[in-house]
Amino acid sequence: MMPGATHGAPSVAFFDFDGTLTKSDTLMPFLKYVVGSPTYYTKLALVSPVLAAYLAKVLRNDLAKQLVLRHYLANQDIGVLRTKGDRFSHDIVPTMLRPEGMDRLRWHQKLGHICVLVSASLDVYLNSWAHNENFDDVICTQLQLDSSKRNGKIIDKNCFGKEKSARIELWKKGKILGETFAYGDTLGDVPMLSSVDHGYMWNRKQGKFVPFT
Repeated sequence: MMPGATHGAPSVAFFDFDGTLTKSDTLMPFLKYVVGSPTYYTKLALVSPVLAAYLAKVLRNDLAKQLVLRHYLANQDIGVLRTKGDRFSHDIVPTMLRPEGMDRLRWHQKLGHICVLVSASLDVYLNSWAHNENFDDVICTQLQLDSSKRNGKIIDKNCFGKEKSARIELWKKGKILGETFAYGDTLGDVPMLSSVDHGYMWNRKQGKFVPFT
C-alpha cells in the first residue's frame, strides 16, 4: 500500500525518467530523431567503442555520454534542435511511457504533492515533456550553448548517480517540505532513493515498483 498524503508542509516526489517513467532509454532514440537514420547508424559505428567501454565499466558514464553527444550534436542549430526536441517529446516519448510509472506520477499529482523530474537525459526534450505532464520542476543534464549552435558539451556534470542526490539536496535547500518520495529503476538511482523518506525501485521480474531498502 502506498503511503498516504501528509498534512502541513507539502510532500514531494522525485521521478527518474528513463526506465522509470519510460520503458527504455530515450537518449539514443532522440539522437536518431535529430540526425536521421542514415547519419545515426554511421555515427553509431564510430561511437560503438565508447559504448562498449562504458558497458564494460572501463569508462565513466559522464565521459561516455559526453563523447557520444559531441559526435551527434556538435554544430546543431539551436533553433532546429529545440524544435526537434519539442516534437520528440510530443510524438515519440508518449509511445515509450511505462503505465505503472505514470500511474505513480498521477497519484502524487492528485494528492497535490510537488513532483520533480530528475534525469540524466537532456533538457532540450525533457523540459517540454515535463511541462506538458504538469511537473513542478525539472532537474536534468543540460546542453551547453555555443553561440547559435549546440556544441555537444554538457553544463557542469551529468545528472546521474550521486549527482542526482546532490542536485536534489540543492533543490531542497531553504524549502519546508513534508514526506519525500523517489522512484527509480537502476543502481544509478540508488543515491536518490537513499536520500528520501520513501524510495521505490522498479522490479522488472515483478512488474511493479517495490520499496527500496
